[in-house]
Parts: sequence; C-alpha cells; structure tokens
Amino acid sequence: MEKFDIIIAGAGSIGVPLSLFLSKEKYRVCVIEKNHSPGQGQNKAAIGGVRATHSDSSKIKTCLKSIEIFSSWKETYGDDIGWQKGGYLFPVYSESDKKVLLELLKVQKNYGLNIEWIEKDDILELVDGIDDRGLLGGTYSPDDGSASSILSSNAFYFKSLEYGTTFKFNENINEISKKENFVIRTNKGEYESEYFINAAGSHAKAVSLMLGVDVPVKPDCHMAAITEPLERFMKPMVVDIRKGEASSNCYFYQNFEGQIIFCLTPSPQIWGYDRRASSEFLNESAKRVLSVVPSMKNVRVRRMWRGLYPMTPDGFPVVDFDAGGIKNYILAVGMCGQGFMMGPGTGWVITEILSGRKKKDDDMVINFKLERSYSGQEKLK
Repeated sequence: MEKFDIIIAGAGSIGVPLSLFLSKEKYRVCVIEKNHSPGQGQNKAAIGGVRATHSDSSKIKTCLKSIEIFSSWKETYGDDIGWQKGGYLFPVYSESDKKVLLELLKVQKNYGLNIEWIEKDDILELVDGIDDRGLLGGTYSPDDGSASSILSSNAFYFKSLEYGTTFKFNENINEISKKENFVIRTNKGEYESEYFINAAGSHAKAVSLMLGVDVPVKPDCHMAAITEPLERFMKPMVVDIRKGEASSNCYFYQNFEGQIIFCLTPSPQIWGYDRRASSEFLNESAKRVLSVVPSMKNVRVRRMWRGLYPMTPDGFPVVDFDAGGIKNYILAVGMCGQGFMMGPGTGWVITEILSGRKKKDDDMVINFKLERSYSGQEKLK
C-alpha cells in the first residue's frame, strides 16, 4: 500500500493549486482524480473571472490572496496564464440597485478593497458602446481581473509535479476508512495517509458520505459561450445584476485573446449533473448581453458549454478542519461556481494552517465552517 502524508480527492480548481502549495512545503501529497487529466471537471468550464468584490470577509480575504497569486504567476514562474487586470464593473440602471451596491460598497471598503462608485462618463470610457440610457453609474474594482482556467490549471499542475506531487488519474474512490490513518480504496489500488482533503467539487457530498459526514453541497447547471475575437473595446468584466425573464444576472468580458465570454445565472436554478448544452441559453443570454452593449448584435458565437456549480444553501464555501469530528479530515468544497477564483487562495491558506503558521479559525476561513446556520446569503453570487 502506498503511503502519503496527505491525499486529496479531486484534481480541479481547488485540488491542483492546493497540492502545489502542500508539496512546496515538502508534504508527500497524492491527488486522486477520476478523469484522465487535471481540470477536466468544472475547472475547464470556468469562464476565468477572478474578483475579491464579495459581501463576506472570508471570501474577500481568500480572493485577495488568489489575485496576488494569479497576477504574479508569470513574473514568478514564467508561465503565461492569460492574466488581465481589467477589473469588475457593476453598471446600475435603477435606484434600487444603486442603493444595494452603495450599501455593499461600505462593507467592501471596510475590508480594504480597492473599489469605488464611478459615474456614467467613467463607465463609457471602460466599455465602448455600453447602453447609457438610464445608466446611473456603477461600482468598479480595478484590481480584479481574469485568467484562462485551462492555462492556469496546466501551469499549477506542472509546478505541482515539479514539487513532487503524485497524481493518480482514471481512479474512482470507492471506499474510505479511518482508524489511525485514512485508507482510500479506488478501482486501481489502496492508499494510506495521515490527512484526507475532500476537494471533489460537484461530487463532494458523495465522497464525504463515505466517511459518514454529510455536506450540504449539490450542483446546479450554468452555461457559458465564447465569441470570435474582436478588436479590444472593453476592459472590465461587466456584471448586470438586473433580473431577466429567465435569469437573475448576466456577466461577460473580453479575454486576453479578444474573445467575449459570457454567462448568466438561470432563474429558476437548474439542479443536477446534466452537462449537455442547450440552445435556450443563447436566447436569454443574447437578450441580456445586447441590453447592455447593443453594438455586439453582429458578433458571431463560436461555441457554448455547460458546467456545474457546487452550491451550498447560503452561497458560501465549506472549508473546515477535523470535519464531522473526524481528525485530519479537511473539507474544501461548495465553492458555488467560484472555485477557480478561490482555488489558489484556498490552497495557500490550508497549507498555512497545516504548517502551523495560521490557526484553524483564521479570518480567511472562519466563516466557512461546516457547522454553521447557513441562514445568510452571499449578496454577489
């Protein structure tokens, strides 16, 4: 039986950067993944946005760390991951939405975020062709940005290999037992470790139930699409928080190759594991995007896809230690569709805690405990 210090379930948005930081600290790490390579679950479906503009202090602090890692990656390690510091823009077309964002702005600034209310003329400079009819202004966070989820996962994976991580691909976890150490049985073998970290994304609940610990995570389906490359005309990720006929918001940006990537949050939510794309998405999303930037009406869409958001009841992740009373069982799950932007920060802080430099109730994770009321709600999902 192969033995490791730490075994991670899932080589995705959380598991890969987590393995990188742990192996860098000289832990013997094994990542077990049911797919044939890293990032083949929901990571490759991520549209690439990275922001710290949330409504919760732990999410803000975790994502600030992620931004630090993404933005310095090329300078530090040499890999181009498509990082762009374009910011996030929340344009406002109603007094009610303006009130919501201004109230949230106070909270965000109290946590040290670089975010301001900007006027219509400033927005027109950031997004050429944005509909200015009824535009009241908006909030803008210039330090947020975007990166390629595929290039990032690839860079994190090869750096993790360099630090000594063992990856086991095409292996399904069939059974987990715990006595003094964890024993993980897959379709190909058995492995033992002192720590077991559940980073299994949309399958986190099933993995955790093998240890008798229920986690309130279930996936809902989101679609996205990408256009042909265009001459650059917009800088930030634009998030339209107005309600649509079949969506609660819409967001889009121009990536490092000039393509527009767009997505929306369906309303009502579509629960389940079905990743088949549907043309219904284009009907709703086209109306949503064109209501913000009408000049995009002749842009050609190249492809679309569907991914899963591992949701929790309150929209906040679950990052917990000794979960369910099981010593050294760690949860890093329920990222609610924000695993890509939270992955590096989450991996970094878990490593800091296991290495003794931070405590298990550190501010970066204090609000993510498994045993919480789940009565609050993330205001900027």
